[in-house]
Amino acid sequence: MTPIRVEETGVEPLSLPEMRAYLRLSSDETAEDALIARLITAARAAVEAAGRRLLRPARFRVVLSAWPQLGLLPLPLSPLVAVLRAGRVDTRGGVSEIEAGPIRIGPDPWEAPCLLFGPDLPPLGTASALVEVSAGCGGDGPPVPEPLIQALRLTIADWFENRGDSADGRPRMLPPEAAGLAAACRRMRL
Repeated sequence: MTPIRVEETGVEPLSLPEMRAYLRLSSDETAEDALIARLITAARAAVEAAGRRLLRPARFRVVLSAWPQLGLLPLPLSPLVAVLRAGRVDTRGGVSEIEAGPIRIGPDPWEAPCLLFGPDLPPLGTASALVEVSAGCGGDGPPVPEPLIQALRLTIADWFENRGDSADGRPRMLPPEAAGLAAACRRMRL
């Protein structure tokens, strides 16, 4: 079971004006704005992967062939914010809504994101279950931790100043300082 990103629902954690100020670019130097905007998106994805945290809110869909036997479904989406919708998907692809009340977020959506399933869910039979959740910092979720914002700034500045591949021919990764900040906020797996 892999969550499918359905929709981005928020803005990047750093804006173009914030990043331009951090890079100390004057207001009349706008030739690099498109590049900086692309670097913001790419750096966010890299810091998200390094920290195993979602820095931008999004909506995800989870499809299950059966309800979890123990009533617990761990998800690789941190922080988990809300259960938006639940339904049964029949063999022809039709979705019938079910009450999402018996499906709720676990007690620690930041460190141990999971869904808890109550005992009174309808039987699936040959149908599948569809659950949509909201996850990520910003929007309705918690704010992005400052160390991850700083990791973004450092990464974007490094990539802006050192364009292209690294000296050994491999693509550039997070600078060591940014990698350390992301590691400090990294969600651990068991």
